[in-house]
Amino acid sequence: MLVVDDDAEMRAVFSEYIRLQGFHVLEAKDGLEALLQVKRNRPHAIILDLAMPRLGGIDALKRIVKFDPTIAVVIVTGGTDTDLHRQASMLGVRAILAKPVGLPDLLSALTGSNTPQPGAVPTTARDPNTAPVSAAREASPGRVLVVDDDPALREMLSEFAMLKGYTARSVSSGADALRAVVEDPPDVVLLDIEMPGLSGADALMAIQAVAPAVKIIMVSGTSDAALARRTLARGAFDYVTKPVDLEHLAQSVETAVMMKRLESGSTA
Repeated sequence: MLVVDDDAEMRAVFSEYIRLQGFHVLEAKDGLEALLQVKRNRPHAIILDLAMPRLGGIDALKRIVKFDPTIAVVIVTGGTDTDLHRQASMLGVRAILAKPVGLPDLLSALTGSNTPQPGAVPTTARDPNTAPVSAAREASPGRVLVVDDDPALREMLSEFAMLKGYTARSVSSGADALRAVVEDPPDVVLLDIEMPGLSGADALMAIQAVAPAVKIIMVSGTSDAALARRTLARGAFDYVTKPVDLEHLAQSVETAVMMKRLESGSTA
């Protein structure tokens, strides 16, 4: 089972309780991590919080259902937004539980029984002849475009992308990035936000206009929270600051590639 909640204490409580019932438990602190866990481990059931940063619960739920509709999902939320609850119900969740939730109620919602056998899994059946993602899609490398006016950082990020198995191109300006996207749209753009000429923020909107399916990860030399919110509100997939946390960036790029292909149905 996968427990997804940005509240570390709540996540630990759910995980420990489920683990004591004999289940193997995975954890994620936001929607992006949840998608990575779903792709890598394909859990049978998910406990999903609705209010989370970095891809909220509803957006994560939509992508989980699209990736593998056989996964049972139980929503656990502290919010009372009836529209969100309606959206979750329409996406086929098994139950919506309000915090604070009784742990036996949670277990019952997950398993359909208050007294499951250790190691039991929800009864949602999988079709053994149908894989959630085709082998061709799994095998095909993602394509990354690196955009930065700093040659050293541009080279470092390109090498990083190639070491992770992606094909990588790099350009030094927003205008060159726009031309590169028009000529051959990548899956993901790593876009410096502070560049001469066409700025990263302007390039973000221009790229979205010509290639709306491309996922754009902003790379900034400042930890300006307001700037991060603005770019995310304008459709950026993620926002990372320099010096770049490569582990976080690797997860973000992997999830962006997966989501882009799920949305487009492409294997290239």
